[in-house]
Amino acid sequence: MSSQLAHVSTISRIQNPPFSSSHHHQFLSQRTYIPAKVYEHPAALLLERCSSLEDLRRVLPLVFKNGLSQEHLFQTKLVSLFCRHGSVAEAARVFEPVDDKLDVLYHTMLKGYAKVPDLGKAVDFFVRMRCDDVEPVVYNFTYLLKACGDEAELGMGKEVHGLLVKSGFSLDLFAMTGLENMYAKCRQVHEARKVFDRMPERDLVSWNTMVSGYSQNGLARMALEMVALMCEENRKPSFITVVSVLPAVSALGLISIGKEVHGYAMRAGFDSLVNVSTALVDMYAKCGSLNTARRLFDGMLEKNVVSWNSMIDAYVQDENPKEAMVIFEKMLDEGVKPTDVSIMGALHACADLGNLEKGRFIHKLSVDLDLDRNVSVVNSLISMYCKCKDVDTAASLFGKLRTRTLVSWNAMILGFAQNGRPIEALNYFSQMRAWTVKPDTFTYVSVITALAELSVTHQAKWIHGVVMRNCLDENVFVATALVDMYAKCGAITTARKIFDMMSERHVTTWNAMIDGYGTHGIGKAALELFEEMRKGDIKPNGVTFLSVISACSHSGLVEAGVKCFHVMKEGYSIEPSMDHYGAMVDLLGRAGLLNEAWDFITQMPVKPAVNVYGAMLGACQIHKNVSFAEKAAERLFELTPDDGGYHVLLANIYRAASMWEKVGQVRVSMLRQGLRKTPGCSMVEIKNEVHSFFSGSTDHPSSKRVYAFLEKLMCKIKEAGYVPDTKLILGVEDDIKEQLLSSHSEKLAISYGLLNTTAGTTIHVRKNLRVCADCHNATKYISLVTGREIIVRDMQRFHHFKNGACSCGDYW
Repeated sequence: MSSQLAHVSTISRIQNPPFSSSHHHQFLSQRTYIPAKVYEHPAALLLERCSSLEDLRRVLPLVFKNGLSQEHLFQTKLVSLFCRHGSVAEAARVFEPVDDKLDVLYHTMLKGYAKVPDLGKAVDFFVRMRCDDVEPVVYNFTYLLKACGDEAELGMGKEVHGLLVKSGFSLDLFAMTGLENMYAKCRQVHEARKVFDRMPERDLVSWNTMVSGYSQNGLARMALEMVALMCEENRKPSFITVVSVLPAVSALGLISIGKEVHGYAMRAGFDSLVNVSTALVDMYAKCGSLNTARRLFDGMLEKNVVSWNSMIDAYVQDENPKEAMVIFEKMLDEGVKPTDVSIMGALHACADLGNLEKGRFIHKLSVDLDLDRNVSVVNSLISMYCKCKDVDTAASLFGKLRTRTLVSWNAMILGFAQNGRPIEALNYFSQMRAWTVKPDTFTYVSVITALAELSVTHQAKWIHGVVMRNCLDENVFVATALVDMYAKCGAITTARKIFDMMSERHVTTWNAMIDGYGTHGIGKAALELFEEMRKGDIKPNGVTFLSVISACSHSGLVEAGVKCFHVMKEGYSIEPSMDHYGAMVDLLGRAGLLNEAWDFITQMPVKPAVNVYGAMLGACQIHKNVSFAEKAAERLFELTPDDGGYHVLLANIYRAASMWEKVGQVRVSMLRQGLRKTPGCSMVEIKNEVHSFFSGSTDHPSSKRVYAFLEKLMCKIKEAGYVPDTKLILGVEDDIKEQLLSSHSEKLAISYGLLNTTAGTTIHVRKNLRVCADCHNATKYISLVTGREIIVRDMQRFHHFKNGACSCGDYW
C-alpha cells in the first residue's frame, strides 16, 4: 500500500502540476451539467427521504423502471446513499457499470470507502482514480486522513500528508485541520501541534481539534492551556470547545474550573444542548460531585443514550450498582435503545450486586439487540457470570468467542481464581501463553490471585520469578498481589519484606498486609501497621477497618477492635457494612462475651444477615452455649435453609452438651431436607504436586502407607500426652471413635507430608473447613514428637505449629 501511494505521488508530481481548488471547481461544474427535469422527478424526492438501507432498496426498482439509472444525478445519489448507510459493496455495484463516470462519482465512492473505514480499499481506489485521470480535490485527502484512525495507520497518514503538500493544499485550512485531526487520533499530538502552529490562519474547528486532541490523549493540562490561549486570541469558545475540554477537567479533578466552564456554558446558552449537559453530568460525577451530576441529569429536557450511559457509569464508579440498575431500567422504560456501552455498564452493576437473575436478563437483551457478538459485550458477560459465581456459563461464552482479546483471557483467569478453581485458572494461563497472547499486569495479578487461593509455596515462588523477569515486580498492583499471595501461602515474613521494599503503596497494599497479619494471628503487628498507615497520606477504607477488626478478633484484642469500629464511624465517616457487623459479633463472641454479642445484634440499625448470625453460632460452639446457639440457628435456618453447614454446627453444640435427643432431631431434619455435611478435604504440596485427602478416604495411591504411618504416629503422640476427643463422635464404640478421628483429612495430609519430605522440612497443609479441636490438639503433639514445623491454613486463618504449641495460643 505504501508503494502504491508513492507511485501516485510520482504521477502527481510529473504529470499533474499543482492547481488551485477554484480551478477544479470550474472544471467540475463543466462536467456535471444535469437537466432540470431530473431534479423534478418524484424518484429524486423519494431518494432524499430514504433513512435506511431498507428504504433505499424499496425505491431502487422505481429508479430503474423509469430509466433513471443512466442519469448522473441518480448514479451519484445512489452511490452516496449506499455509502451513507454503510453498504459500500452495493455502492460499488452501482458505480462499476457506469460508462461515462463523472469526477464527482469518483469522489463520492472514495468517501464511501473512507467512511467504512477501510483504508486499504480507500487507497486502492484513490490509485485507480489517478489512473483514470481524475484530478484530486482537497476533500479526497481529508477522506483518506479520516480513515487513518490509529497508530497502526500512522505511516499511511504521513504519506497522505506528503501527497497533500505536493498537490498544493498545504495552505488549505480544511486540509490542514484534517491533518491535525489525523495526528491527534494516531496519538501523535506533538505532530498535530506542529501542523496547528504552521497554519497561516486558524478557525474555531482548528482550535477545537487541538483541545480535543490533548484531552483525548491524556494531556489534560495542555487542553486547558489551549483553551486559555484561545481566549487570549479573542476566539470565543463554542459548545464543541466546552464538550472537548470537560473531559480534561474531569481527568484533573478540578471541579472549580468545571464550575467556571459550566457558568460560561450557561451564559452562552449552551447548557440546553444535550451534548453539553451530558458532558457536564460526566464531569461532575468524575469530580466526586455525584449529587450535582444527578440534579443536572434529572433537569435535562432532552436526553440521548450517551446521557443515560454517563449516569449509569457514574453510579457504577461510585460503587452504587443498585442505583445504576435503577437508571438503566428507567432508560428502558422510556424507550431508549441501549448501546453496547449501556449493556456493559448494566452488566458491571449486576456483577457488583451479584445479581445473576438480572444479569441473565441483560444477556438476553444483548442477544435481542444483536450485541452478543460484540467482543467487549461478551467480555463483560464473562466477567458478570464469574462474579455471580456461574463460572461455567462464563467458560461456555469464552469457548464460543471467535476473537479472544487479552481482556477475554484475563476475565476467565480471574473468574476461576475468584471462584475457588485455581487449577483451571492456571490451565487457562498456560493456554493463553500457548496462543502467544502476551500477558499484561492484570493477567499476572489474576494468576497471583489464583496461586494465593491454592496456597502452594513453590508455585508462589515460580510466579514471583516470572514477574521479576518481566520487570513487573515494582508495579504497585503486582507487588500488592504478591504481598497477599505470600501471606496466604503462610510466608508472612516474605510478604512483609516485599511490602517494605515497595516505593509506592495503595490502600489495597496496606489492607493486604494488615489482613495477612490478622489471618496469621499476629493482631498486635496488624494494629501497629494500621497506626503507621493512619500517620501517612493514604486514608484507610472500609476494607482496612474490616481487616483490623478481624485481626483483633483472631488475637483476642477486644478493646482495640471495639475502638477501631467506633473510629471508623466517627473519625472517618465510613458507614459499617454487613461484613463489619459480622466481624464485631465474631470479636465479642470469640472472646466469650456472648451477651454483649447478642445485644450488639439486636441493636444493629439494619437487619442482620447470614454472616452475623453465623459468627454468633460459631462463637456458641467455641464456648458451648446452647441457648444463644438455638437463637442464632433459628435465624440462620430462615435465611439460608439449604446450607447444611449450620445444621452440623448446631448438632456439634448439642453433642458437646450431651443433648443426644436434639442431635438426632437435627440429623433427621437434615435427612428430610436432603442436606449434607461438606466433606473435609486437606491438601499438601510435595515435589511441585498437590495431593488431596478426604476424611476416611482410601482413594490416594499411597493410602496404605499413609494409614500405616499414621497408626504408629498416633501411638507416639499418645505417649507424649495426646488424648483423643471422642466426644466428637456419636453412636459407636470408643475404639471406633478413635479410628474415625485419626482418619480426619488434615491428619492424613500431614502424615503424607512427613512420609515424603526430609527431616527439618516445613509441612504446609490447606483445609477447606475449620480445623476441629481434636486435629488442632493432635497437630501440636505431632510437631512436638517429629520436631517439624507444620503450617495449616483452614477456612478462617493460619495455624503455625512448632514444638508442641500453636501460634493461635489455642484461641481460634
